[in-house]
Amino acid sequence: MIEGGAAVKQMKLVKKAVAGHAQAFETLFQMHSNQLYRTAYLYVNHKEDALDILQETAYQAFISISQLRHPEYFLTWVTKILIHQAYAMLKKKKKVVLIDSPVRDLGQDQEIPLDDKMGLLEAVRHLRQEYQTAIILFYYHDLPIHQIAEMMNVPEGTVKTYMKRAKLELKQLLTGGEAEWTKIASKTK
Repeated sequence: MIEGGAAVKQMKLVKKAVAGHAQAFETLFQMHSNQLYRTAYLYVNHKEDALDILQETAYQAFISISQLRHPEYFLTWVTKILIHQAYAMLKKKKKVVLIDSPVRDLGQDQEIPLDDKMGLLEAVRHLRQEYQTAIILFYYHDLPIHQIAEMMNVPEGTVKTYMKRAKLELKQLLTGGEAEWTKIASKTK
C-alpha cells in the first residue's frame, strides 16, 4: 500500500505516463518492479523466466498505458498484465509450476514447520489457475476481494467461490493422505 505523499507522487507519474511521458512510466514501473518480480517468480519458479515475464509486462504496459482509465489502480492494472504474461509463458512451456519460495502461511499468523509449508506449496501447485491466482493475490499481496475481482475480470462472488473451493481442495489434498497425491500424480501425467 502506498501512503500520503508517495500516493500523490505516483498519481502524478501515472498521469504523465498516460500522457505519453516515457521517463514517468519508467520511474513508475521501477517503483513496483520488486513486487512484480516476486509475483512473476511465484508463478514460474525460475529467475530468468520471471525476468522475461517482467520485461514483457513492462513492454505491454508501456504500449497500452494510454488505455488505463483509473490512474489510482495502476498497480492493479500492471499486475493483471503480469499475470496474463505468466500464464502465457506457462502455457507455452506446457508446465505449471508455482511457489517454491517462502510465502506467508496463507492466513495463519503462527509459523508452520518447513515440511508442512512445502506440502502446502506443492498442493497449491495443483490448483486450477483461477484458484492459484486468487490465493496468491489474496494471501501474498494482501489484496482485497474487489481488487482481485477486477484483476481477474470476474465478479467478487466468483473470487470468493474460487477462494472457498481452493481452501477445500487444499484441505483435501493435505489431509487426504497418499491416495489424494496419487490421484493428482495420475492427472498430471
